Amino acid sequence: MTRHHFKDHAREQVLVFRRMLVAFSFIVVLSGILAGRLFYLQIVKHDVHVARSNNNRIALQALPPNRGLIYDSRGRLLAENLPNHRLSIVRERVTDLDATLTQLSELVELSEDDIERFRRQLTRSRRPFSPVPLKEGLSEEEIARLAANRYFLDGAMVEASLMRHYPYGEVFAHSLGYVGRINIEERRVLNESLYSGTEYIGKAGVERFYESALLGQPGSQTVEINARGRVLQVLERTLPTPGADIQLYLDIELQQVAFEAFEGRRGAAVAIDVKTGGIIAMVSSPSFDANSFVRGFSTADYAVLRDSYDKPFLDRATRGQYAPASTIKPFLGLAGLQAGTTTWDATINDPGWFRLPNDDRLYYDWTWRTRRDGHGTRVGMVQAIEESSNTYFYDLAFRTQLEALHETLDAFGFGRNTAADVHNPARGLNPSRDWKRQRHGMPWFAGDTVNLGIGQGFLLTTPLQMSIATAVIAREGEWFVPRLLKDSSDPELLAALPEVQAHIELDDPSHWGRMASAMRRVVHGPRGTARRLAVGIDYEIAGKTGTAQVFSIEDFEEFDSEQTAERLRDHAWFMGYAPYNDPQIAVAVIVENGASGGGIAGPVARKIFDHYMAQPRDEVLAFEY
Repeated sequence: MTRHHFKDHAREQVLVFRRMLVAFSFIVVLSGILAGRLFYLQIVKHDVHVARSNNNRIALQALPPNRGLIYDSRGRLLAENLPNHRLSIVRERVTDLDATLTQLSELVELSEDDIERFRRQLTRSRRPFSPVPLKEGLSEEEIARLAANRYFLDGAMVEASLMRHYPYGEVFAHSLGYVGRINIEERRVLNESLYSGTEYIGKAGVERFYESALLGQPGSQTVEINARGRVLQVLERTLPTPGADIQLYLDIELQQVAFEAFEGRRGAAVAIDVKTGGIIAMVSSPSFDANSFVRGFSTADYAVLRDSYDKPFLDRATRGQYAPASTIKPFLGLAGLQAGTTTWDATINDPGWFRLPNDDRLYYDWTWRTRRDGHGTRVGMVQAIEESSNTYFYDLAFRTQLEALHETLDAFGFGRNTAADVHNPARGLNPSRDWKRQRHGMPWFAGDTVNLGIGQGFLLTTPLQMSIATAVIAREGEWFVPRLLKDSSDPELLAALPEVQAHIELDDPSHWGRMASAMRRVVHGPRGTARRLAVGIDYEIAGKTGTAQVFSIEDFEEFDSEQTAERLRDHAWFMGYAPYNDPQIAVAVIVENGASGGGIAGPVARKIFDHYMAQPRDEVLAFEY
């Protein structure tokens, strides 16, 4: 018999009851905690969690505006927006980027440049969860493959967008400019709200100058997305405002004629409508395809252009600064006439050289290379312009003195930016005594003025400045607003153009006509330096040739341009307008190392004149925005 043979049922019941009471109490406490937590989450924190839920489910997306279109003077498109499909990746939704890129490379053709460019953009500052472009211009087949595999490609997406396109590529690359991806420096200073959803910005030319007008205003949309970040539906949308369309004075055919006239040589040409002041052609050669900046250069292609000795990225029309050489003589002739240091009847002896008083140095005429008798015993202004006598203008500049020359050149716009809407033009240089003292720490010498007389020395100009000054001389001193903009859907752009600057008033207005007659003889005179241009022509040109030295010639007597390395030959200039009796178009041309203004630059200008004069003036297509 054991000690526990008999049970104490009453005691067991109490024990069970106590255990049940403890368990029940524990359940009640836990239930209370759960209820309290539920109340806290559902009632107290309701707004917070609703917001978090919406953030996970709802996203606000920016809608980029359509960039404004650019037309030529006859309403034909110079810059348009074409449909584009882009493969992008949202980095924050990708766990293994290398694996994703490998997957994508099996579905679409990805070059090393595509991947390198993509990784480079990943390192730049950007908005979280913003898609980073991997490849532009997907084909329909590539889009289909990506769509079929989209559930296996977290973070990858195909975006429909509009891509800037320049139908005339290299012909307008410098004047129109181009758009490119926003870089780090630009991102730091631009207005983020204006560029939300936009990856491109005007980089150069018209695209840069009118960036704010062409850009437009972005819109936005609220969308519902799933856990993979894909849009399920659009909940709310505010449409963007497209950028303003603009029409330029540039003419497609004239621009093409001017560009092709260089035949690949280095140089620039600018043509201006004398009646309106509109820039109707502005080319720089060689050039590049502006579309490459939109699509993206391959590293190799970019390196070829960047390292080219011909510098195709340099806009020679607006940024190239050259000694104007003898093309400056008509302006200096007017300076001498206005200052009273010469007259139309005054003549000098031209032995082929000039010497300052009390100075042994000889300043040679350009004819010294071929003959040693100069232009004759008595040379006046008309002959000096027609034959481009250096000796005459050495003497004229010395007697007129720097201040009067500087003042006249300034009145024609040399050394200043007078164009209303050309992006970042060089200012050239119209030197003064103060400038030389500050720049070189030296006084101005008489020899500096003598060199100025033939457009050499410190004087520098751009082809754009020379064309503007030529138009001013064609208009007999009446200034205008040199500009590219002809019209726009945004009338404020036209209202923002600057006022016309003061006209040039000569004491004797007849100087204008007599100088024009002298310039006409350059092309149509029997001894004109550009007389070959007159062959087969049915209108008349007033012009001036120039050859600008590119290096200092120590022994002028032994210099032979034909035996000189091509890169060391003189630059060839021609400036002029036509028709002589009713100026309509003014042109300035420079051919680097062309050696002969009349023989190389003149024919380029002649092709521009010929095309312009052959076109009916009233053939302008209707243009509507």
